[in-house]
Amino acid sequence: MSAGDLSPDQRPLWTAIILAGQRPEGDPMAAYCNVQYKALIPIRGQTMLERVARALLGSPYIGKIVIMAQSPEALKAGLSPDLAEHDGIAFVESSDGIATSIHGVIGTDIAPWPVLVTTADNALLTGEIIDHFFQAHSGQDVAVAVVERRTMLSAYPDARRTWLKFRGGAYSGANLFALHNAAAKPAVALWSAVEKDRKKGWKIFAHFGPWLLLRALSRTISFKQAMAEAGQRMGLRAEPIILPIAEAAIDVDKPSDLELVAKILERREG
Repeated sequence: MSAGDLSPDQRPLWTAIILAGQRPEGDPMAAYCNVQYKALIPIRGQTMLERVARALLGSPYIGKIVIMAQSPEALKAGLSPDLAEHDGIAFVESSDGIATSIHGVIGTDIAPWPVLVTTADNALLTGEIIDHFFQAHSGQDVAVAVVERRTMLSAYPDARRTWLKFRGGAYSGANLFALHNAAAKPAVALWSAVEKDRKKGWKIFAHFGPWLLLRALSRTISFKQAMAEAGQRMGLRAEPIILPIAEAAIDVDKPSDLELVAKILERREG
């Protein structure tokens, strides 16, 4: 029986890992906002990290939160006391490599299975987005949240995102990754190999041989089929989860993103 066959009350709670580190040389957005760490950029009275942590704490699917960064104590000092001292939040020091850091803790007492990975700049994360993601998760070893371009452009016609183009649609990542069990570890190892090229879909699929790469480049394969075939090569079940909420794919990578996120939050919060 898979987790997808269980009722919501029977399913194990997820460990949420928030990636809150940054490059050793610093982050351009942190410098732009005059803060030491990108995760502590304030938007309408709360840091991005606080917003992500509160969204996850409010979810009935999440049992524990791990905040991972090179300087966890500095981030902890930048949070409000209720979050900094929360029993359900752990702070873990990471290495410079995202995937290496994740691989070292998943499935341990620090981050027991199943694991959800997200990022500190996912400042528009809400309970509704989290609900959509987990309601669509049916036991896949690896699942990646994405938003289809038509969904994004119907809500934000001027939005500029990185699009992965396949037969039937183009998709932008939504910074939610489900790692369901130990079978997902080869995918994390692959992530380590392609980390610098994670926004270039063709370079990722090149790791699975010329035939899958050719089909991805020629758009003769859907995103779901491509992920399924890539997963089979690693001995696991992998699928995209397509979210119907445009804001799920808006994170903060540049000043125009920050401006857009602030406008959206102003509209939400009044």
